[in-house]
Amino acid sequence: MNKAELADAVAADLDISRKQALVAIDSVLDNIVHAVVKGDKVALVGFGTFEKAKRAARNGRNPQTGAVVKIPATSVPKFKAGAEFKGLVSGKKKAGRK
Repeated sequence: MNKAELADAVAADLDISRKQALVAIDSVLDNIVHAVVKGDKVALVGFGTFEKAKRAARNGRNPQTGAVVKIPATSVPKFKAGAEFKGLVSGKKKAGRK
């Protein structure tokens, strides 16, 4: 499912226009991204948690030359699925709708 398909599904569920659904989706995603960029944890109960994780500096290897290269430390987005989401995906729980 891509963003347009998600907007169509949200519009149908809430009986709103596709444009309104896209605005709502964009707002939710923007708020999640900005919170994670600031270092805040965004926890959506039943769905999962978004947070900023740090990756330590490490040595890597250039696959063409075999030379060792230093990979600097960086921050990356991290998502951990919630228990309900995991249960639905694994088939251990039944979906409440659709």
